[in-house]
Amino acid sequence: MIVQDEFLKKLRSAFDLNIYEVKIWTALLSRGLATAGELSDISNVPRSRSYDVLESLEKKGFVIMKLGKPIKYIAVQPQEIIKRVKKAIQINADDQIKSYDNIKDSTLFNEIELLYKQGIEHVEPSNLSGAIRGRDAIYNHMESMMEKAEKSVILVTTEEGFVRKVANFSETFKRIKENSNVKIKIAAPLNKESKKLVKDLKDYAEVKHVNNITARFMLIDGREVLFMINNDKEVHESYDVGVWVDTPFFTSALENMFNMSWKRIEAGKNE
Repeated sequence: MIVQDEFLKKLRSAFDLNIYEVKIWTALLSRGLATAGELSDISNVPRSRSYDVLESLEKKGFVIMKLGKPIKYIAVQPQEIIKRVKKAIQINADDQIKSYDNIKDSTLFNEIELLYKQGIEHVEPSNLSGAIRGRDAIYNHMESMMEKAEKSVILVTTEEGFVRKVANFSETFKRIKENSNVKIKIAAPLNKESKKLVKDLKDYAEVKHVNNITARFMLIDGREVLFMINNDKEVHESYDVGVWVDTPFFTSALENMFNMSWKRIEAGKNE
């Protein structure tokens, strides 16, 4: 059986298999039922390795060993394999999440928290800043900032940015509002599509329409600011850059200016 290397490479990547596993598996798929020796000859995998490779594939749920002599192997339907792989990934992810939850409740976590607090005390406020590259990383940092908010979350964004933030942060807004008295305010240009999304946020955030805005920034508690340095229409999301600064002096001033403008805006339109 001749199978193109590119096809084998894609299967290895998709199903996290080594080269022998993918060769034996595709050989069995082409036959449906075969012995280890037959699969070794078809796939050009050394016969001495074919048995342990088949055992590995059996454990992963890719093949079934048929009872009787000589021992033969049956290929599992690809659709069923997808289900098994997904289930295994979910179980592994759940186990990892549980392990990190356990760490959070442990003395080990308390010790690293103490180390962080002791270390941050020696950092000059002017050094509490950083550049964050890539929109995924920016959104992760934004979520982290919002989760720590105690009083206010202010978001100013673009027309497209508003749609993205509803998609990414609706559950975060809901969680913050349900667990605290934090006020969430969002200002953005709203079109017909985005105005429909405002209804989804009405219980968790106050949204107002502003015309011709290209600024993108977030203020937390009059203390932290995260602002994007590029127009999102002119930069690929992988190259988007945000600048985060922990500066109550500047952030509180910016928040005061925002609040003065906020009062002059009617919900849903500019004055």
